[in-house]
Amino acid sequence: MESKSNVKSGGNTIAIIAMFFLFAMISFVTNLAAPFGTIWKNQYAGANTLGMMGNMMNFLAYLFMGIPSGNMLVKIGYKKTALIAMAVGFIGLFIQYISSLFGADIDVFNLGEYAIKMNFIIYLLGAFVCGFCVCMLNTVVNPMLNLLGGGGNKGNQLIQAGGALNSLSGTLTPLFVGALIGSVTPQTAMSDVAPLLFIAMGVFVSAFIALSFIAIPEPHLRKAGHEKEKFSHSPWNFRHTVLGVIGIFVYVGIEIGIPGTLNFYLADPTEKGAGLLANGAAIGGAIAAIYWLLMLVGRSASSVISGKVATRTQLIVVSATAICFILIAIFTPKEITVSMPGYSVENGFEMASVPVSALFLVLCGLCTSIMWGGIFNLAVEGLGKYTCLLYTSPSPRDA
Repeated sequence: MESKSNVKSGGNTIAIIAMFFLFAMISFVTNLAAPFGTIWKNQYAGANTLGMMGNMMNFLAYLFMGIPSGNMLVKIGYKKTALIAMAVGFIGLFIQYISSLFGADIDVFNLGEYAIKMNFIIYLLGAFVCGFCVCMLNTVVNPMLNLLGGGGNKGNQLIQAGGALNSLSGTLTPLFVGALIGSVTPQTAMSDVAPLLFIAMGVFVSAFIALSFIAIPEPHLRKAGHEKEKFSHSPWNFRHTVLGVIGIFVYVGIEIGIPGTLNFYLADPTEKGAGLLANGAAIGGAIAAIYWLLMLVGRSASSVISGKVATRTQLIVVSATAICFILIAIFTPKEITVSMPGYSVENGFEMASVPVSALFLVLCGLCTSIMWGGIFNLAVEGLGKYTCLLYTSPSPRDA
């Protein structure tokens, strides 16, 4: 009995490590969109809307892939779903790389005063495909970590620990992109960040090979020849689950929106932006990286205290604190500045004078760090066998 228990424990440990790595991949792919957006923004004369289109396409993919990802989870299991996600991620990154080679001189259509080029369309397609990858990985990682942790505060503890690696990846991504770009000009192109795309594709290939040899528990996999289990309820019958879904929807926009908008703001040398004339993109990328670094700190701290401090209590405290930080950032004049660390290839790390609102937006990382795991943990609490249905149920009306 003890031997079997040790084998099971060892298998769970390997599975947890694999899920942690996938958690980091989610952040890596997602956080490419914001710094890449600064390139497109400047190619289109500072159009913030066009610069944020990569992020929009990334998350728009969730709308189309959310339910199919859940169905894949039930039909082919966690491991195969993750492997397919890796392959899809590789394809999405390769498409983004193609945008650096082709289409810069081809006008597709006019959008107001802007002539949309073919290379921008190709990039958006790549971002959309990468969104499929991230959606599938999210479908695998969050319920798996909650399950391996046994649910409750322990489940939240594992999600927060995995989220710490997610934040580490998010810290490094904008830092690397900012270092490669330096100062953004209308001449800056996707070819300037091609090395990072090659690294990303290599990571996906390595992850695909490694995951192929790792055994992953498959609690929701439908066995061949077994009839589909009939459930008496839908997960949408649980009020806390419905509220959790709404909470996650709002949260994702905030988590990604803060560093993305901050990066755009600091990289903009005009009066509309922070007005940093030298190495704006590098400074913006470094400061956005601090946001993700603080998310790493917050998630690490939460993973330590979650066994003792209730998830609900953590969410209430960080939400109230984040509201205060946001209000201060909104109403503080741009003329009030503070020194924050930046980075450039030429000068390395250096202090840069930026509006103090940037500091308070960065501090929000400590708060948003805890929210994803906390909301998810509370949303699936007590669902048991209905957890897998949360990813396959089209709407509450199907209950």
